[in-house]
Amino acid sequence: MKRKNFIQTLGTVGVLGVTSSTLLAANHKKVKPVFFHYLLFWLKPELSVMQVEEFKQFFEGLKKLPYVKNVRYGKPAASSPRTVLDNSFTYNVSMEFDSLEELEAYGKLPQHLALVAQYKPYFDRMMVHDSVYENL
Repeated sequence: MKRKNFIQTLGTVGVLGVTSSTLLAANHKKVKPVFFHYLLFWLKPELSVMQVEEFKQFFEGLKKLPYVKNVRYGKPAASSPRTVLDNSFTYNVSMEFDSLEELEAYGKLPQHLALVAQYKPYFDRMMVHDSVYENL
């Protein structure tokens, strides 16, 4: 191999080596976990349309609390019936937190407890799921 070709080959290998190691490092980079607080509500069937609308203010109040990120709420989707699907709830809400400590601190906030007390008369049942996502 001529000296010029040898140097070009070394340069290409060096660039590929840096690129490969950079890609490997990026793939092994520790991803900060994200914590989700997911709630399902079954509202009382005797509520008026106006009361159901008022209940949405519960979610709007949650958006204003410390630690809470990306509050989203809604109703069951009109998905095709399946044996694994449970769309019996009336409303759901999901909230994102930066840490488990923040999620747990949020649950003890006086403002949070006051909102729960205010809107508890609107629902018969509530279910909570806390999750941590590590592969964002």
